[in-house]
Amino acid sequence: MHRIVGVNRWGVGVVAIAMVTMRVGQVVAPSFVEGVASKGVSLRRVRIGRSSVWGSSKGLCAVKLAGMKVVNSGAPRADMSDREMPPSHRIKAASLSAFQEFQNARANRYTKVKSSVMVLGLSIHTTPVEMREKLAIPEAEWPRAIDELSSQNHIEEAGVLSTCNRFEIYVVAVSWNRGVKEVTEWMSKTSGISVEDLMEHIFILRDQDATQHLFRVSSGLDSLVLGEGQILAQVKQVLKVGQEVSGFGRNLTGLFKQAITAGKRVRTETNISAGAVSVSSAAVELAVMKLPEGGVSRVNVLIVGAGKMSKLLVKHLISKGCTRMTIVNRSEQRVLDLQTEFPDANIIYEPLTEMLRCTGESDLVFTSTSSEIPLFTKENVEPLTPASQTSGGVRHFIDISVPRNVAACLSDLSSTRVYNVDDLKEVVAANKEDRRRKAADAQVIIDAEIQNFEAWRDSLETVPTIKKLRSYAERVRQAELEKALSKMPEDLTTKQKRALEDLSRGIVNKLLHGPMQHLRSDGTDSKTVSETIENMHALERMFDLGSEVLVVETKAKGKK
Repeated sequence: MHRIVGVNRWGVGVVAIAMVTMRVGQVVAPSFVEGVASKGVSLRRVRIGRSSVWGSSKGLCAVKLAGMKVVNSGAPRADMSDREMPPSHRIKAASLSAFQEFQNARANRYTKVKSSVMVLGLSIHTTPVEMREKLAIPEAEWPRAIDELSSQNHIEEAGVLSTCNRFEIYVVAVSWNRGVKEVTEWMSKTSGISVEDLMEHIFILRDQDATQHLFRVSSGLDSLVLGEGQILAQVKQVLKVGQEVSGFGRNLTGLFKQAITAGKRVRTETNISAGAVSVSSAAVELAVMKLPEGGVSRVNVLIVGAGKMSKLLVKHLISKGCTRMTIVNRSEQRVLDLQTEFPDANIIYEPLTEMLRCTGESDLVFTSTSSEIPLFTKENVEPLTPASQTSGGVRHFIDISVPRNVAACLSDLSSTRVYNVDDLKEVVAANKEDRRRKAADAQVIIDAEIQNFEAWRDSLETVPTIKKLRSYAERVRQAELEKALSKMPEDLTTKQKRALEDLSRGIVNKLLHGPMQHLRSDGTDSKTVSETIENMHALERMFDLGSEVLVVETKAKGKK
C-alpha cells in the first residue's frame, strides 16, 4: 500500500521522500530525492505532538533520549499539546506531507523564498565515537572546511562545530534538498564514510528546528552532561573563527550571536549550571566508579596532554583526594602553569618521549590530546609492567579525545580496561529526571531567543527592497536631471551644474526618508517586523519594484 506520510520539518535521515511503502512494523524509503542515498533505508517513526518524525532507528536516537514515544504504526495523537511534549526536546510540528514539502521545494528553488538555515550532524546521542572521529576537524582546519562548503552550488554560508561529543555543519542553502545532498557528499568525501552509512546516523534540521537545536546546544541542554559550560565556549569559538572567513556570512553570524546570548541567559537566569559537571569531571567520576575502594586517591595517575580538558581533570582529581599525578606533554610550560595554579598538588612533568615508561608506572591513565592517530596501541602497551595491586592489577585508560588516543584493541588485553567519551553516559544516566526538570525552565528562554532571531532574520528581507527603491529613485533623478540640463544654456558653469545635481539629490533624499524609515527594523520586536514587511510589500506594489533589475554583489555559483 502506497501513501504519503506527514512529517515534521525534522528530516532525520529522510530529507525529501516522494513516496513511501508501508509495511507491517516499518517504513521503507526506496530512494532519497536528489540522490541523497542510492539504496533503501529502513525507517521508524517518532511521534511529536500532532506530527511524526521519520528516520532510521539510530538516527532517531537523540529524539528518543528526550523521552518521546517511538511507534511502528498507528495514527498520530491529535490531542497532544505542545506542553505535553518533553520540554528537553520540544520541536514545533509541521503539517505538510512529505510530498507537498518536496513539491514546494522544487517550485520555490529559485524564487524569492528566503534561503533555509540547516544543520546536518552527528552527536554522541546518535553516533558511536568510531564514526565521529573520522569526521572530526581540528579548529585550524575550520576555515578550509567553510570555504569548501560555501563554494558548493546551492550553499551560501557554512560553519563547522566539531567537538569530542558532536560534529555539526551549519549552512544557509538556496535549495535545502540540494544543499543536503552537497553537504552529505562533502562529509562522505572528507571522512571516507559512504553516504548510506552516514544517513544511518545523521540528523538533519532546518529553519526554526535548526535554530532551536543550536540554542539548546549553546545552553548545554543537548550535552551529555546537562548545563556543562565548555560547549558555550566552543560555540563562541565557531563565531570567532567564522568571522574571519567570507563563507560564514551574515545569517550564520546572527544565528551564532543569538545562540551565545541564549546560552548566557540560560546559565544566568536558571539553575541549570548548579552542580553541572563537564566531560572531564564525568571522566573522573567514571574512574571512581571503576576503581576499587579508595578510588583515585590511592592509585598512580597519569594524564597525557595539558590542554583545557586536562586542566579540568587536574581540578576534579584534586577534589576527589588525588594529590599526586604525572602529566606527559610535548612542552613543559603548560604543566608549569598548572603547578602554579594548583600549588597543593604534586604535579610532575614528563616529556612526551617518556609516555610509555610513565604509563608502565601508572594504574589510571587519562588521555586528552589533539593527536589524529592513537598514542596507545596493543603493541606498545602489552609489554608494559602490569598495574599495581592497588587497582586490582588492572590498568584503566579513560580516553576523552576525539579522534581517540587509545586504540580499541587494548580491550583485548586481560589486565587493561579502555573507556572513551561514549562510556561517560553511565555517569549521567542516574539524573535524567533532574535534567528534564531543569531543561523546562531553560526552554522558555530559548523560545524567546528563537523569536528574536526569527524577527531579525525577517527584517533582512527589506534590504533588497531598500536597494531597489534607491536604485529606481536614482534612475529617475538622473533621467530628469539630464532632461532639465538639455533645456538650459550650454554655458552653465561647473558650479551651477553641481548646484542642480545637489538640488535633485536633496529632493529625492527628502522624499525617500519617510518610506525608508518604515522599511528599517532592528528585528527586536516581532510586531514591528510584521509591519515593516507589510510596508515593504506595499512599496513594491506602488513602485513596481518586483520588475526592478538590481545589480548586487552575489556569489558566482556557476549555475546553468
